[in-house]
Amino acid sequence: MKIAIGCDHGGIDLKETVAKVVRELGHEVDDQGCFSEESVDYPEFAKAVCAKVQAGQCDRGILLCGTGIGMSMVANKFSGIRAALCQELFTARMSREHNDANVLCMGARVVGSGLAEEVVRTWLTTDFAGGRHLRRISMFSS
Repeated sequence: MKIAIGCDHGGIDLKETVAKVVRELGHEVDDQGCFSEESVDYPEFAKAVCAKVQAGQCDRGILLCGTGIGMSMVANKFSGIRAALCQELFTARMSREHNDANVLCMGARVVGSGLAEEVVRTWLTTDFAGGRHLRRISMFSS
């Protein structure tokens, strides 16, 4: 898979950790920035990642900011994007299994690097269960 990754200044330190895990799992990283600790506006990076997923240029996306809240709010404004804010393994697994989340959001000031690695591993290796969940997703996702 090709995974688009984006962050703001609050998530920049975690971005390389996450990208490393994505690569270790055999996936390609499409880094949409940011590239420094200078203050930036997170909606620009959420938009860049979501556009890649919407266009089919990337299979999934990962967004990082200080809390993950802002990124998830912005991402879910885009048609066809099902962004999940995950801060532990259960929601990471269920966001894929039941909700077919195509964008993972995490807060770098909430989740440490070790937990973030495990969340990304879980999220990328969990398949969508389909069935009754597909019916529900079709009710809100286009």
